[in-house]
Amino acid sequence: MINRATYQAAKIVASTIEAHFASHLAEANKKGEVDLAPQPPARVIEAIIDAAFWSSLRKEEGHSPKISIAFLPPEQATKPLLFNQMLPLNPTVLTKLAPGVERGGIHIGVWHDGYNLHIWGTTLNIPNYCFVVDVSEPGLLVVKHRRIYGFGKFTNVAVLKGDQIKIVNEKGASQGDCPSILLSLLDLTAHSYWNDSANILIQLSVSMRAHGRGGAVLVVPQDSKDWETSVIHPINYALTPSFKGLADLVRKDRTEASEIFWQTALKREIDHLAGLTAVDGATIITDEYELLAFGAKTGRANSSEHIQQILFSEPINDGEAIIVHPAKIGGTRHLSAAQFVFDQRNALALVASQDGHFTIFSWSIYLNMVQAHRIDALLL
Repeated sequence: MINRATYQAAKIVASTIEAHFASHLAEANKKGEVDLAPQPPARVIEAIIDAAFWSSLRKEEGHSPKISIAFLPPEQATKPLLFNQMLPLNPTVLTKLAPGVERGGIHIGVWHDGYNLHIWGTTLNIPNYCFVVDVSEPGLLVVKHRRIYGFGKFTNVAVLKGDQIKIVNEKGASQGDCPSILLSLLDLTAHSYWNDSANILIQLSVSMRAHGRGGAVLVVPQDSKDWETSVIHPINYALTPSFKGLADLVRKDRTEASEIFWQTALKREIDHLAGLTAVDGATIITDEYELLAFGAKTGRANSSEHIQQILFSEPINDGEAIIVHPAKIGGTRHLSAAQFVFDQRNALALVASQDGHFTIFSWSIYLNMVQAHRIDALLL
């Protein structure tokens, strides 16, 4: 009885998303996992995406909706906020609700009565593999689910922007030796904890992307100064001694305080660091998160040659890896980051563009070249 979607992209992706959730839920059940969300059928997926899309194009008091919709019965939510009367799932109701639920972590709960979908209230907690649709901006939707382990960012399944559809390829990290941050974003790592190195870099990447000014972070080995040969001196904002706010927090025993305290403190330190990336030039940190400098200008090391090619890929369906000159994938930041990693092969570079693109540069021993992974579809 659920109405068919009029947003064509919803019809196109519904069956693929249904198969994704069915596969993961079946595997989780086989492993004996508990607190699993219900399987979302394609018709439901289509209807929720449709309502979310048309809501995203509307405004309430001059503001576009930024909402998160989760498909689950209220009894699976912990301490839900329950409406006295069920509301119909449609763009009008979603737009009216949006101002009250736009803060991060709040989900609009949607379930069915056997015939129609309805909104039963809101929740801050959802079960594992719960189908979620986020409205990020007008016309931009992200389908995701909570990762089975750990904290932080949800795992993205698909990104829809108007008529553009990006389905995340979970095997998109199969080429070469991929950085751990990409593996974690694809949910291919084992248990991933609050202070896991990949999770911290993911949160840093999300925060960098959020300020919208573009920026670059160069991650260098803790006990090496080789990177200094690839930086133009003097560095305007070099730090002596290094700033250890984030590093000290990561090193502390998490049993010393509550989980909520740690996550709040971690976010504060990450946002502090990410803010510095808005300053023109690169921010340099160690792989143990000590801040060495920001606003640094990079240059080709004396012993090195100009980089001529990189392997570029995006972990989405039909996103085949291609060999290109680094100037082909972005501007000065991208070219500088690629050259830096080419010179400093134990380093990692994270580059955010003002237009929202985000790229990781790393050296592949397997491929003997710099590889660039565009991951903005995974960070939304």
